[in-house]
Amino acid sequence: MAQSKHLLQTWFPHTTSPFIANAPMFGFADYSLAAAVTKAGGLGFIGGGFDFTTESSQLTKLNGQLEKARAEVGDISSNNLPIGVGFITFKPSGFIDNVIPLLQRHRLAAVWLSFPEADADHLPIIEGIHQVRTKSDWNVKIFVQTGTVQAAMEAVKQGADVVVVQGSDAGGHQWAQGASLISLLPEVRDTLAETGAASHTAVLAAGGIVDGRGCVAALGLGADGVVMGTRFVATEECAAPSLIKKAILSGSDGAASTIKSIRHDVFQSTDVFPRQYDGRAVIGISYDESKSGASDEDIIQRYKDAMKNGEDDRRTVWAGASIGVIKEELSVSNLVKSVQQEVKSVLNRLNQSI
Repeated sequence: MAQSKHLLQTWFPHTTSPFIANAPMFGFADYSLAAAVTKAGGLGFIGGGFDFTTESSQLTKLNGQLEKARAEVGDISSNNLPIGVGFITFKPSGFIDNVIPLLQRHRLAAVWLSFPEADADHLPIIEGIHQVRTKSDWNVKIFVQTGTVQAAMEAVKQGADVVVVQGSDAGGHQWAQGASLISLLPEVRDTLAETGAASHTAVLAAGGIVDGRGCVAALGLGADGVVMGTRFVATEECAAPSLIKKAILSGSDGAASTIKSIRHDVFQSTDVFPRQYDGRAVIGISYDESKSGASDEDIIQRYKDAMKNGEDDRRTVWAGASIGVIKEELSVSNLVKSVQQEVKSVLNRLNQSI
Protein backbone atom coordinates (compact mmCIF):
# COMPACT_ATOMS: atom_id res chain seq x y z
CA MET A 1 0.00 0.00 0.00
CA ALA A 2 2.86 2.41 0.78
CA GLN A 3 4.23 2.13 -2.73
CA SER A 4 0.94 3.09 -4.40
CA LYS A 5 0.39 5.88 -1.90
CA HIS A 6 3.73 7.28 -2.96
CA LEU A 7 2.57 7.04 -6.57
CA LEU A 8 -0.53 9.12 -5.88
CA GLN A 9 1.47 11.77 -4.08
CA THR A 10 3.96 11.88 -6.93
CA TRP A 11 1.33 12.05 -9.64
CA PHE A 12 -0.83 14.61 -7.84
CA PRO A 13 1.58 16.62 -5.65
CA HIS A 14 -1.05 19.13 -4.53
CA THR A 15 -3.06 16.44 -2.70
CA THR A 16 -3.08 15.92 1.04
CA SER A 17 -3.38 12.68 2.99
CA PRO A 18 -5.42 10.56 2.90
CA PHE A 19 -6.14 10.91 -0.81
CA ILE A 20 -9.76 11.89 -1.52
CA ALA A 21 -11.51 12.30 -4.87
CA ASN A 22 -15.11 13.05 -5.77
CA ALA A 23 -16.97 10.72 -8.08
CA PRO A 24 -17.49 12.22 -11.58
CA MET A 25 -21.28 12.27 -11.26
CA PHE A 26 -22.63 13.44 -14.60
CA GLY A 27 -24.92 16.44 -14.09
CA PHE A 28 -23.82 17.07 -10.49
CA ALA A 29 -20.02 17.11 -10.60
CA ASP A 30 -19.32 20.32 -12.50
CA TYR A 31 -16.31 22.64 -12.50
CA SER A 32 -17.36 24.29 -9.23
CA LEU A 33 -17.40 21.02 -7.28
CA ALA A 34 -14.26 19.66 -8.94
CA ALA A 35 -12.30 22.86 -8.38
CA ALA A 36 -13.37 23.00 -4.74
CA VAL A 37 -12.23 19.42 -4.14
CA THR A 38 -8.86 20.11 -5.74
CA LYS A 39 -8.39 23.33 -3.80
CA ALA A 40 -9.19 21.44 -0.59
CA GLY A 41 -6.33 19.01 -1.22
CA GLY A 42 -8.25 16.30 -3.02
CA LEU A 43 -8.54 15.48 -6.72
CA GLY A 44 -11.66 16.96 -8.27
CA PHE A 45 -13.48 15.29 -11.14
CA ILE A 46 -16.02 16.68 -13.60
CA GLY A 47 -18.69 14.40 -15.05
CA GLY A 48 -17.98 14.55 -18.78
CA GLY A 49 -20.91 12.53 -20.11
CA PHE A 50 -21.30 9.79 -22.69
CA ASP A 51 -21.73 11.47 -26.10
CA PHE A 52 -18.39 11.63 -27.94
CA THR A 53 -19.65 12.51 -31.40
CA THR A 54 -18.32 15.49 -33.32
CA GLU A 55 -21.50 17.47 -32.74
CA SER A 56 -21.76 16.53 -29.05
CA SER A 57 -23.22 19.31 -26.91
CA GLN A 58 -21.76 17.50 -23.89
CA LEU A 59 -18.21 17.99 -25.18
CA THR A 60 -18.92 21.62 -26.02
CA LYS A 61 -20.14 22.17 -22.47
CA LEU A 62 -17.17 20.26 -21.06
CA ASN A 63 -14.76 22.55 -22.90
CA GLY A 64 -16.34 25.54 -21.18
CA GLN A 65 -16.33 23.75 -17.84
CA LEU A 66 -12.60 23.09 -18.12
CA GLU A 67 -11.88 26.71 -18.95
CA LYS A 68 -13.78 27.76 -15.82
CA ALA A 69 -12.03 25.09 -13.75
CA ARG A 70 -8.59 26.40 -14.73
CA ALA A 71 -9.57 29.92 -13.77
CA GLU A 72 -11.01 28.64 -10.48
CA VAL A 73 -8.08 26.53 -9.26
CA GLY A 74 -5.36 28.90 -10.47
CA ASP A 75 -1.74 27.80 -10.46
CA ILE A 76 -1.71 25.37 -7.52
CA SER A 77 -0.01 22.45 -9.18
CA SER A 78 2.43 21.51 -11.92
CA ASN A 79 2.12 21.71 -15.68
CA ASN A 80 -1.15 19.79 -15.74
CA LEU A 81 -4.54 21.17 -14.74
CA PRO A 82 -5.12 19.34 -11.42
CA ILE A 83 -8.61 18.25 -12.41
CA GLY A 84 -9.95 15.00 -13.84
CA VAL A 85 -12.89 14.18 -16.10
CA GLY A 86 -14.98 11.03 -15.91
CA PHE A 87 -16.74 9.45 -18.88
CA ILE A 88 -19.43 6.80 -19.33
CA THR A 89 -18.11 4.60 -22.12
CA PHE A 90 -20.77 2.12 -23.24
CA LYS A 91 -20.89 3.99 -26.58
CA PRO A 92 -17.17 4.69 -27.15
CA SER A 93 -17.35 5.81 -30.79
CA GLY A 94 -15.64 9.18 -31.23
CA PHE A 95 -13.68 9.12 -27.98
CA ILE A 96 -10.24 8.83 -29.59
CA ASP A 97 -10.85 11.49 -32.23
CA ASN A 98 -12.89 13.98 -30.23
CA VAL A 99 -12.24 13.52 -26.52
CA ILE A 100 -8.51 12.87 -26.27
CA PRO A 101 -7.53 16.07 -28.17
CA LEU A 102 -9.87 18.08 -25.91
CA LEU A 103 -8.32 16.63 -22.76
CA GLN A 104 -4.80 17.13 -24.06
CA ARG A 105 -5.53 20.75 -24.98
CA HIS A 106 -6.58 21.45 -21.40
CA ARG A 107 -3.77 19.28 -19.99
CA LEU A 108 -6.02 17.35 -17.65
CA ALA A 109 -4.33 15.49 -14.82
CA ALA A 110 -6.66 12.48 -14.97
CA VAL A 111 -9.27 10.75 -17.09
CA TRP A 112 -11.78 8.31 -15.56
CA LEU A 113 -13.45 5.56 -17.63
CA SER A 114 -16.52 3.62 -16.50
CA PHE A 115 -19.37 1.34 -17.63
CA PRO A 116 -18.14 -0.14 -20.93
CA GLU A 117 -20.35 -2.52 -22.90
CA ALA A 118 -17.49 -5.00 -22.52
CA ASP A 119 -14.25 -4.64 -20.57
CA ALA A 120 -12.25 -4.96 -23.80
CA ASP A 121 -13.87 -1.78 -25.15
CA HIS A 122 -11.55 0.32 -23.00
CA LEU A 123 -8.39 -1.04 -24.63
CA PRO A 124 -8.41 1.20 -27.77
CA ILE A 125 -9.17 4.25 -25.62
CA ILE A 126 -6.36 3.52 -23.17
CA GLU A 127 -3.95 2.77 -25.99
CA GLY A 128 -4.92 6.04 -27.65
CA ILE A 129 -4.22 7.99 -24.47
CA HIS A 130 -0.90 6.16 -24.03
CA GLN A 131 0.16 7.08 -27.56
CA VAL A 132 -0.50 10.76 -27.00
CA ARG A 133 1.09 10.61 -23.56
CA THR A 134 4.35 9.14 -24.84
CA LYS A 135 4.61 11.68 -27.67
CA SER A 136 4.18 14.73 -25.45
CA ASP A 137 4.86 15.98 -21.93
CA TRP A 138 1.19 15.50 -21.00
CA ASN A 139 1.45 13.00 -18.14
CA VAL A 140 -2.25 12.26 -17.70
CA LYS A 141 -3.22 9.34 -15.46
CA ILE A 142 -5.93 6.84 -16.38
CA PHE A 143 -8.54 5.80 -13.80
CA VAL A 144 -10.82 2.83 -14.56
CA GLN A 145 -13.87 2.09 -12.42
CA THR A 146 -14.38 -1.60 -11.69
CA GLY A 147 -16.82 -3.70 -9.70
CA THR A 148 -15.31 -7.18 -9.89
CA VAL A 149 -11.82 -8.63 -9.51
CA GLN A 150 -11.92 -9.72 -13.15
CA ALA A 151 -12.74 -6.20 -14.34
CA ALA A 152 -10.01 -4.74 -12.15
CA MET A 153 -7.34 -7.05 -13.53
CA GLU A 154 -8.52 -6.44 -17.09
CA ALA A 155 -8.11 -2.70 -16.50
CA VAL A 156 -4.59 -3.21 -15.18
CA LYS A 157 -3.61 -5.36 -18.18
CA GLN A 158 -4.94 -2.66 -20.50
CA GLY A 159 -2.75 -0.04 -18.85
CA ALA A 160 -4.82 1.71 -16.19
CA ASP A 161 -2.79 3.68 -13.67
CA VAL A 162 -5.53 3.72 -11.03
CA VAL A 163 -8.18 1.09 -10.39
CA VAL A 164 -11.31 2.45 -8.72
CA VAL A 165 -12.87 -0.48 -6.87
CA GLN A 166 -16.58 0.20 -6.46
CA GLY A 167 -18.49 -1.75 -3.84
CA SER A 168 -22.21 -2.49 -3.93
CA ASP A 169 -23.01 0.05 -1.17
CA ALA A 170 -22.35 2.80 -3.72
CA GLY A 171 -25.03 5.20 -4.84
CA GLY A 172 -25.79 5.52 -8.53
CA HIS A 173 -24.81 3.12 -11.28
CA GLN A 174 -22.68 0.07 -10.54
CA TRP A 175 -22.24 -3.61 -11.33
CA ALA A 176 -25.52 -5.49 -10.93
CA GLN A 177 -23.64 -8.55 -9.69
CA GLY A 178 -21.19 -7.05 -7.26
CA ALA A 179 -19.96 -7.22 -3.69
CA SER A 180 -19.27 -4.85 -0.84
CA LEU A 181 -15.82 -3.36 -0.40
CA ILE A 182 -15.12 -5.57 2.60
CA SER A 183 -14.80 -8.62 0.35
CA LEU A 184 -14.00 -7.08 -3.03
CA LEU A 185 -11.16 -4.73 -2.12
CA PRO A 186 -8.84 -7.20 -0.33
CA GLU A 187 -9.07 -9.67 -3.20
CA VAL A 188 -8.24 -6.96 -5.74
CA ARG A 189 -5.26 -5.90 -3.62
CA ASP A 190 -4.03 -9.48 -3.22
CA THR A 191 -4.36 -10.17 -6.94
CA LEU A 192 -2.40 -7.03 -7.80
CA ALA A 193 0.37 -8.17 -5.47
CA GLU A 194 0.41 -11.69 -6.92
CA THR A 195 0.73 -10.39 -10.48
CA GLY A 196 3.36 -7.75 -9.67
CA ALA A 197 1.06 -4.91 -10.68
CA ALA A 198 0.93 -3.32 -7.21
CA SER A 199 4.21 -1.49 -7.81
CA HIS A 200 2.77 0.67 -10.58
CA THR A 201 -1.00 0.65 -9.91
CA ALA A 202 -2.91 2.65 -7.31
CA VAL A 203 -6.20 1.48 -5.83
CA LEU A 204 -9.07 3.74 -4.79
CA ALA A 205 -12.11 2.55 -2.86
CA ALA A 206 -15.64 3.74 -3.70
CA GLY A 207 -19.03 2.80 -2.35
CA GLY A 208 -20.56 3.77 0.98
CA ILE A 209 -17.68 5.96 2.21
CA VAL A 210 -18.98 9.20 3.70
CA ASP A 211 -16.67 9.99 6.64
CA GLY A 212 -13.32 9.30 8.26
CA ARG A 213 -14.45 5.97 9.69
CA GLY A 214 -15.24 4.65 6.22
CA CYS A 215 -11.98 6.03 4.95
CA VAL A 216 -9.98 4.21 7.64
CA ALA A 217 -11.86 1.00 6.84
CA ALA A 218 -11.07 1.34 3.14
CA LEU A 219 -7.40 2.00 3.83
CA GLY A 220 -7.29 -1.04 6.09
CA LEU A 221 -8.81 -3.18 3.35
CA GLY A 222 -6.04 -2.18 0.94
CA ALA A 223 -7.02 1.11 -0.69
CA ASP A 224 -4.55 3.94 -1.25
CA GLY A 225 -7.30 6.55 -1.11
CA VAL A 226 -11.04 6.95 -1.38
CA VAL A 227 -13.75 8.25 -3.67
CA MET A 228 -16.94 9.76 -2.31
CA GLY A 229 -20.04 10.42 -4.39
CA THR A 230 -23.19 10.74 -2.31
CA ARG A 231 -21.37 12.66 0.41
CA PHE A 232 -20.14 15.28 -2.07
CA VAL A 233 -23.68 15.76 -3.39
CA ALA A 234 -24.59 17.18 0.02
CA THR A 235 -22.05 20.00 -0.21
CA GLU A 236 -22.52 23.69 -0.87
CA GLU A 237 -20.58 23.60 -4.15
CA CYS A 238 -22.49 20.68 -5.71
CA ALA A 239 -24.94 21.60 -8.48
CA ALA A 240 -27.54 19.04 -7.34
CA PRO A 241 -31.08 20.42 -6.87
CA SER A 242 -32.14 21.20 -3.31
CA LEU A 243 -34.69 18.36 -3.46
CA ILE A 244 -31.87 15.85 -4.00
CA LYS A 245 -29.79 17.29 -1.18
CA LYS A 246 -32.75 17.34 1.21
CA ALA A 247 -33.54 13.70 0.42
CA ILE A 248 -29.97 12.70 1.23
CA LEU A 249 -29.79 14.75 4.41
CA SER A 250 -33.11 13.42 5.69
CA GLY A 251 -32.42 9.81 4.74
CA SER A 252 -31.77 7.02 7.22
CA ASP A 253 -31.22 3.27 7.32
CA GLY A 254 -29.84 2.92 3.81
CA ALA A 255 -30.31 -0.85 3.89
CA ALA A 256 -34.07 -0.26 3.97
CA SER A 257 -34.45 3.13 2.29
CA THR A 258 -32.27 2.50 -0.80
CA ILE A 259 -32.21 -0.36 -3.26
CA LYS A 260 -30.21 -1.58 -6.26
CA SER A 261 -32.41 -1.87 -9.35
CA ILE A 262 -32.66 -1.03 -13.04
CA ARG A 263 -36.18 0.23 -12.26
CA HIS A 264 -34.84 3.62 -11.18
CA ASP A 265 -33.77 4.23 -14.78
CA VAL A 266 -36.84 2.64 -16.33
CA PHE A 267 -39.21 4.97 -14.49
CA GLN A 268 -37.52 8.13 -15.79
CA SER A 269 -36.74 6.81 -19.31
CA THR A 270 -32.95 6.71 -18.78
CA ASP A 271 -32.66 2.93 -19.12
CA VAL A 272 -29.70 2.99 -21.51
CA PHE A 273 -27.02 1.18 -19.51
CA PRO A 274 -25.93 -2.34 -20.52
CA ARG A 275 -27.62 -5.02 -18.46
CA GLN A 276 -24.56 -5.86 -16.37
CA TYR A 277 -25.15 -2.56 -14.56
CA ASP A 278 -27.90 -1.33 -12.29
CA GLY A 279 -28.04 1.50 -9.76
CA ARG A 280 -28.68 2.22 -6.09
CA ALA A 281 -31.18 4.97 -5.30
CA VAL A 282 -33.63 6.03 -2.64
CA ILE A 283 -36.88 4.08 -2.78
CA GLY A 284 -39.36 6.68 -4.02
CA ILE A 285 -42.91 7.11 -5.18
CA SER A 286 -42.42 5.39 -8.52
CA TYR A 287 -40.74 2.35 -7.00
CA ASP A 288 -43.48 1.97 -4.41
CA GLU A 289 -46.17 2.24 -7.11
CA SER A 290 -44.42 -0.43 -9.14
CA LYS A 291 -44.39 -2.80 -6.18
CA SER A 292 -48.10 -2.13 -5.76
CA GLY A 293 -48.79 -3.26 -9.33
CA ALA A 294 -48.66 -0.12 -11.47
CA SER A 295 -47.35 -0.71 -14.99
CA ASP A 296 -44.10 0.77 -16.27
CA GLU A 297 -46.07 2.69 -18.90
CA ASP A 298 -48.28 4.35 -16.28
CA ILE A 299 -45.33 5.25 -14.04
CA ILE A 300 -43.32 6.66 -16.94
CA GLN A 301 -46.27 8.84 -17.96
CA ARG A 302 -46.73 10.04 -14.38
CA TYR A 303 -43.05 10.95 -14.26
CA LYS A 304 -43.31 12.90 -17.54
CA ASP A 305 -46.42 14.72 -16.35
CA ALA A 306 -44.75 15.63 -13.05
CA MET A 307 -41.65 16.99 -14.76
CA LYS A 308 -43.81 18.95 -17.22
CA ASN A 309 -45.58 20.55 -14.26
CA GLY A 310 -42.31 21.42 -12.58
CA GLU A 311 -42.70 18.77 -9.88
CA ASP A 312 -39.51 16.98 -8.84
CA ASP A 313 -40.92 14.52 -6.32
CA ARG A 314 -40.67 11.62 -8.78
CA ARG A 315 -37.07 12.30 -9.71
CA THR A 316 -34.65 9.46 -8.93
CA VAL A 317 -32.39 10.25 -5.98
CA TRP A 318 -29.23 8.25 -6.55
CA ALA A 319 -27.69 7.62 -3.13
CA GLY A 320 -25.50 5.10 -1.35
CA ALA A 321 -26.34 2.82 1.55
CA SER A 322 -24.53 5.09 4.04
CA ILE A 323 -27.10 7.84 3.49
CA GLY A 324 -28.13 7.78 7.15
CA VAL A 325 -24.68 8.95 8.30
CA ILE A 326 -24.91 12.21 6.32
CA LYS A 327 -26.47 14.81 8.61
CA GLU A 328 -25.53 18.25 7.29
CA GLU A 329 -24.57 20.12 4.15
CA LEU A 330 -20.96 21.25 4.36
CA SER A 331 -18.59 23.21 2.21
CA VAL A 332 -16.20 20.96 0.29
CA SER A 333 -13.25 22.39 2.22
CA ASN A 334 -14.84 21.60 5.57
CA LEU A 335 -15.84 18.12 4.41
CA VAL A 336 -12.36 17.16 3.23
CA LYS A 337 -10.75 18.57 6.39
CA SER A 338 -13.24 16.85 8.68
CA VAL A 339 -12.74 13.47 6.98
CA GLN A 340 -8.97 13.74 7.17
CA GLN A 341 -9.07 14.85 10.80
CA GLU A 342 -11.44 12.02 11.70
CA VAL A 343 -9.09 9.53 10.04
CA LYS A 344 -6.30 10.64 12.39
CA SER A 345 -8.63 10.51 15.38
CA VAL A 346 -9.82 6.98 14.56
CA LEU A 347 -6.26 5.77 14.00
CA ASN A 348 -5.16 7.25 17.33
CA ARG A 349 -8.04 5.51 19.07
CA LEU A 350 -7.16 2.21 17.42
CA ASN A 351 -3.51 2.55 18.35
CA GLN A 352 -4.49 3.06 21.98
CA SER A 353 -6.83 0.10 22.03
CA ILE A 354 -4.55 -2.44 20.39
